[in-house]
Amino acid sequence: MSEEDIKLNYITPALNNKGWRNGENITMETQITDGRINLKGNLAYREKPKRVDYLLYINKYHPIAVVEAKDNNHTPSFGIQQAKTYAQMLDLPYAYSTNGDMFHEFNFLTGQERTFPMNAFPTVATMLARYNAEKKLTDAEKKLIDQPYYSSQNSYPPRYYQRNAVNRTLDAIARGQDRILLVMATGTGKTYTAFQIVYRLLASGVKHKVLYLADRNNLIDQSIQQDFAPLEKVIHRVNYAKDRKDTITSYQVYFALYQQLIGDNDAAHYSELFDSDFFDLIIVDECHRGSAKADSRWRRILDYFSGATQIGMTATPKETKYVSNISYFGEPVYQYSLKAGIDDGFLAPFRVVGVTLNISDGWRPRKGQRDQFGNVIEDRIYNNTDYDYNIVLEDRTREVAARITAYLKATGRMQKTIVFCPTEDAAERMRIALVNLNADMVRENPDYVVRITSSDVYGKSKLKYFTSVSSRYPVIATTSEMLSTGTDCKLVKLIAIDKNVNSMTQFKQMIGRGTRVREDQGKLSFVVMDFRQVARLFADPDWDGPIEIDDDFKPGPKPEPEPGPGPGPGPEPREPIPYVGEDGCSVQVLQEVVSVYDTDGKLLRQENIIDYTRRNIRGAYADLRAFVNQWSQTEKKAAIAETLAGRGIDLEQIKRDQGMDDVDDFDFIIHVAYDGKPLTRRERAENVKKRDFLHRYSGVAREVIEALLDKYADDGIAEIEKTEILKLDPFRKIGKPARIAKLFGGRKGYLQALKDLENEIYRIG
Repeated sequence: MSEEDIKLNYITPALNNKGWRNGENITMETQITDGRINLKGNLAYREKPKRVDYLLYINKYHPIAVVEAKDNNHTPSFGIQQAKTYAQMLDLPYAYSTNGDMFHEFNFLTGQERTFPMNAFPTVATMLARYNAEKKLTDAEKKLIDQPYYSSQNSYPPRYYQRNAVNRTLDAIARGQDRILLVMATGTGKTYTAFQIVYRLLASGVKHKVLYLADRNNLIDQSIQQDFAPLEKVIHRVNYAKDRKDTITSYQVYFALYQQLIGDNDAAHYSELFDSDFFDLIIVDECHRGSAKADSRWRRILDYFSGATQIGMTATPKETKYVSNISYFGEPVYQYSLKAGIDDGFLAPFRVVGVTLNISDGWRPRKGQRDQFGNVIEDRIYNNTDYDYNIVLEDRTREVAARITAYLKATGRMQKTIVFCPTEDAAERMRIALVNLNADMVRENPDYVVRITSSDVYGKSKLKYFTSVSSRYPVIATTSEMLSTGTDCKLVKLIAIDKNVNSMTQFKQMIGRGTRVREDQGKLSFVVMDFRQVARLFADPDWDGPIEIDDDFKPGPKPEPEPGPGPGPGPEPREPIPYVGEDGCSVQVLQEVVSVYDTDGKLLRQENIIDYTRRNIRGAYADLRAFVNQWSQTEKKAAIAETLAGRGIDLEQIKRDQGMDDVDDFDFIIHVAYDGKPLTRRERAENVKKRDFLHRYSGVAREVIEALLDKYADDGIAEIEKTEILKLDPFRKIGKPARIAKLFGGRKGYLQALKDLENEIYRIG
């Protein structure tokens, strides 16, 4: 019998007989991942998602076991490794495999395996009692297990890793742990996970007063308006200027910027507004940004509310010789990495386009060369570590902006794009350069390019529109630091890095801006355009490796910097950096290399899409003659493009990239794969008109053939092969399709005339 027969006739009845019921405490063929997105050529496609044959639940919200089914050509234990893999992913205590003859069990709590008859599967009550005894559940844990997640028609159920994170956190709290670290990759729903934690703790009565602490307004606004919206009636946003200690006590969830709780001159506003025992739970959003520093202002707040349970949440915990999240919060209770997110298909994979400029490795000014201020430029070698930090090269800014613009023109002008620049001034220069190179788009909407930085009031006001799925503008955001972390950029498809990055934490955060998947909006992957060789960090062992405390970490304040030169402590004021105009240094792109990395940061391949296309076309058609023969024999020419799409080649996209939209697939393939000179569709149509082909037809029939030829020149061969074309102008003015076909002796005659026209269009020589 097949596996499905085994399920229907043996496994499901065996479970049902023990009180496990479909729709109550069993789900079948439960999808647990979305299916990894793979990049092939210039296309992206999904693998099949992982599905669990049977998922068994304690209640509607809490799965407890996986059952993997196999046909009875296999032993009962044949599927146990697969079941164990799924159970580990789902953080479940029991895994089962069966072939319909016997069950085989692996118990994660005891480490033991056993095989038993089909009629001896544990009942719901038996399994729950075993779980309680083997896990040694406390009353507090049992209470939280019975507490459901928040659900509504407008919310989605937690993904498996979000459920794991919530359950691990609640388990730790129930067991009395008061410092908790959750590590979840950017784009995997940290705030939604925090909401479910808070909701279940409040609903169960385990916690009553919650402080959600962040350091940026947009993080708080996002959280209140989106994930925490179901709790809006019990939420209060702290405002020291307006709040009073005696009127602020009636809420349950408080959102605060640490800048609101610690004022100018380090005023302790937190103690003026709240008693030290007011909160019993504090969530520190993006806790890698210094919250664990012994001398940080965040730490003062956490120390004041030391009696509260404190949860640190981050995608990139900070572990340096001066800062350690683990030292403060402890080892993470749960981790879900970028690697896991991409492997599961919840996060988007990416290509890296490495752009090398002619001055990337160095530029030296001419003897006595002066900048635009008339100052002599120091005679030394400048490189990527200097540009926009120690010297401004106007033509370099223009060339970077030009390359970004060229990419968008080739792939879509309305793709959300972030350009990371060294400084806010550099972000403004980049904005101006992009405006000038995209004047046609800026004419349609002045917000096509906007600078979004902490000091730019107008730009900050546009942040919510840039991150919104429903708002088209702004399209391009230039920034320095502000967008590198915490901002939920759902539709970003291009991240251009034009700043030096040495911190793995910052690198991961920047890459994370593009990792959201929005399949409904056509976003399955994104591109990183690297102008500063930042992609070298993929080779760093810390790229997606284990989180460990730095060997040199020593608790205590970070040492003060050494006094600089001059009369007082600190460095002397800096002179304005040299500014070199376009005529002072000419910059061009030397080369571009497209790299694809696996989730471990290992280089899978470096490819030029043209080389990739050439190699695959030649793999399909050995030589030019073989291709031409196949083309002429193929009834619908679009089938050739479909064949190549199966190899990861989107011909239309590549033609746009190469500025060859007006070239037929036939010519483009010959040009790329066999070094032939391409003709445009218009040129091919004119060649047909110059020959005597049209003289075969007269009167209205000739008008039809000429109209087909013009339609080919405008829209391509696929359009004239469609039968519905005869229902459109200009054919509709000639007559109905049946009348037009009659001009050629009927439908068969019309199709033969179309075939003859195609042969003439693609005639070589």
